[in-house]
Amino acid sequence: MSPSSVGVAVPAAGAGRRLGGLRKAFLELGGRPVLQHALEPFLALNEVVAVAVALPADDLGDPPRWLRELDPRIRLVAGGSTRLRSVLAALEALDAAEAPEVVLIHDAARPLVTDGIIRRCIAGARAGEGTVAGWPAVDTLKEVDESGLVVATPDRRRLWRAQTPQAFPHGQLLGAYRRAAQADVQATDDAELFARAGGAVRMVEGSPWNLKVTHPGDIPVAEFLLGERARGRGKPESAHGASHGRREEEWTAG
Repeated sequence: MSPSSVGVAVPAAGAGRRLGGLRKAFLELGGRPVLQHALEPFLALNEVVAVAVALPADDLGDPPRWLRELDPRIRLVAGGSTRLRSVLAALEALDAAEAPEVVLIHDAARPLVTDGIIRRCIAGARAGEGTVAGWPAVDTLKEVDESGLVVATPDRRRLWRAQTPQAFPHGQLLGAYRRAAQADVQATDDAELFARAGGAVRMVEGSPWNLKVTHPGDIPVAEFLLGERARGRGKPESAHGASHGRREEEWTAG
């Protein structure tokens, strides 16, 4: 296997409770499913040797035709009852099929990921670190207790909003996931498990537009942004990017 090989694990077995039970991955934005938008930037890279998509068991028996025919590198696997179990199933499928050097984990409900974000994550993982796409916090953040009472105001200069993709050396992440599953450990993202297993994790620049479709209000926003990207239009400048000299993420994948 080439040392530059990359695998992609996409958990897409969520129940979509915050969208009223709708399958987020199969919602259409601009005439194409969210999952298709999310997959295509990865499939455009020659170094990507396999993509494992973890689907609900019901969908795995009769997956959509567009997904079956999208790319021969795609492997469909049964997801689990939790995100951890779904990611582990996808990682195991990648290990059995291609054993890539680097693996990327990407949310099926993030349709606005770009080539630049993906490549920054891959570069960090090739250096032996976990790499998380993210964006610096721009709002003042408050820590509250169970009753909603504010108990602390963290320094936002040290805080980033974690996104996906998140990239890792494949063997290290697979080992971390196997141990977490055996111990029934839960985590909110892949980097947390990688760090618990002793790996170093670095944030790299994602994009303020790399949103995750989670709530009903996210759907028209994502459709608008995808439409603007398809028309090749520029984005409104981010206040954070303007004031801190940060480069905005490109619209097009390439």
